[in-house]
Amino acid sequence: MKTIGLISDTHGYLDEAVFKHFESCDEIWHAGDFGTIEIADQLNAFKPLRGVYGNIDGQDIRSQYPEHLRFNCEELKVWITHIGGYPGRYSPGIREEIHRNPPGLFITGHSHILKVIYDKKISCLHLNPGAAGKQGWHKVRTLLRFCISGEKIYNLDVIELANR
Repeated sequence: MKTIGLISDTHGYLDEAVFKHFESCDEIWHAGDFGTIEIADQLNAFKPLRGVYGNIDGQDIRSQYPEHLRFNCEELKVWITHIGGYPGRYSPGIREEIHRNPPGLFITGHSHILKVIYDKKISCLHLNPGAAGKQGWHKVRTLLRFCISGEKIYNLDVIELANR
């Protein structure tokens, strides 16, 4: 079993509370818009980090993190991308691929809106952790934390950091 801390849209701001909330995590996954390479470096120094670049990220981040990241965690197929939409409204560049080769867990950022939606059509859980940074239209900064064992996701926690 692995415990995952999921964060997105930090936009150059990393709340110190993230380290407390992710202390029990085996890995941190960042769904894009780090804002600065220093954010990625701080998270990676704390726990193993997987991430993708977002639309605001510069070449320094894009050279280290891909646009799409597909991998297995335990036996669960995971796909992380920054701009991907959500069930019923997948982005045009995602729609065909996600139906042809669906993951068990599809993670996006970008919207700054926390979402947990199960797509029955493709048997896939969609997660968007909302935004952990201070820039954007969200009112509350959020994170997600969950466990993966085999192909199953357990103990999904929504963490509210503070108001933007």
